[in-house]
Amino acid sequence: MNWFQKIWHNWRQDRVLGNVIKNSGYLFSSNTIGMALSALQTFLTALLLGPTFLGAMGMITTYASSINRLLSFRMSEVVIKNAGQEIARDHKQEASAIIKVAGITEALTSLVAYGVLVIFAPLLAKVIFRDPLIQASGYSTLNLLSWILIYGLSVIASIVFETSTAILQLGNHFKSQAYLNLVQAVVVTAGITLAVVTKGGIFTILLAYLAGKIILGFGTMILAWIWVKPLVGKGWWKTPLSFIPDKRKLGIFAINTNISATLNTVFRDSEQLWVGLLVNTTFAGYYKFAYAILNVVVLPISPFINTTFPQISRSIARREWERLKDLLKRTSTIAAIWSGACLLGFLLAGPLFFNWFKQGAYLPSFPVGLVLFIGITIPNILFWNRPLILCFGDSRYPLLVTLFTGIAKTGLMFLLVPTFGILVQAALLSAYGLSSALIIALKGLSEMHKAEAISVEAGAG
Repeated sequence: MNWFQKIWHNWRQDRVLGNVIKNSGYLFSSNTIGMALSALQTFLTALLLGPTFLGAMGMITTYASSINRLLSFRMSEVVIKNAGQEIARDHKQEASAIIKVAGITEALTSLVAYGVLVIFAPLLAKVIFRDPLIQASGYSTLNLLSWILIYGLSVIASIVFETSTAILQLGNHFKSQAYLNLVQAVVVTAGITLAVVTKGGIFTILLAYLAGKIILGFGTMILAWIWVKPLVGKGWWKTPLSFIPDKRKLGIFAINTNISATLNTVFRDSEQLWVGLLVNTTFAGYYKFAYAILNVVVLPISPFINTTFPQISRSIARREWERLKDLLKRTSTIAAIWSGACLLGFLLAGPLFFNWFKQGAYLPSFPVGLVLFIGITIPNILFWNRPLILCFGDSRYPLLVTLFTGIAKTGLMFLLVPTFGILVQAALLSAYGLSSALIIALKGLSEMHKAEAISVEAGAG
């Protein structure tokens, strides 16, 4: 056990890892409770609605979030990478200008996103209505359209969410985020529980989720407004945009991250919409249930992404290469242990659970979940792949990787899924996630080693 004690001692002495774990701990604590509440939300919703209406609800919520991401410039990444490095150099006016332009841009694109959502909402209503079980329920396309438009207000609720989140992360205000996440999770769970007790339907469930989006969106914005002043100074909003360093470089970075977000939305984050389009709404319900179960694996890792990104940015700005390498290695080890434990639990308990839940109504979700698990595990372990390459200022490389792997995945999807069904859809998503994460991670590590070599040579000279 000496080797274990030595590793544990070394890890405890790592200040950067300690900060990441402490900050992740705030989010993990709320995420652990949130994970339990999220699982309860999924089970209650699945129990109340059944596969077909669960699929309809999943298509509506996925549609709203997908439209928002399609027009998003991923301002959290823009602000953390650019403003974060300016703050590390104590250039507060430059950081203020970057935050200001990010917030304005995100607000405008959120308004445009809701307009696009309204334009294409009738098409989604028709796709959902094709399912015979939806038609037999007595609902019309007009009912579906009203649900889409009302839930779509979640896009407006998130009007500056990404910029606000970046501000909180740069200021290490992860505890505030944790409390807010917990509050919205409790509110959503209470709303869904009320829907079950009163035997409500899909609209009541959508209202509960919308309430959570409003709390999270506006709550994060208010917290960011409070904490941005200690971060970059009072009157930051008055800083002229002329203080933005290298506007062209910042614009290219933002555009590339926008295109990357668009590609990820099409290739990865709209699976339920694709299943509904290529198969039907009921099978979209099976797919959603499997994906929701796997959130148990993803949720505890997501705090590492949020807390490690600023640390990576600072380490690169300060050329602390050994500290950066230790951070990546140790956080990946933690992610690997968690993912492996979850995979074992899913293999052992999955068959029993899916046979028992709602008398086996969601049994087709089990093999889908197993296939998706494989594709989620490696990206979970290499969760830092995208933040690392972005912190070296290369937003083009992940874009190209996403583009080419995504085109291959989508082409095969249209070719195979209508014939072979959702298992192939899950396999293609897993292959896409695994391959893109590995390629981007290897490139990021290569850039890190090159930068380290240059630093060593410069120091020697």
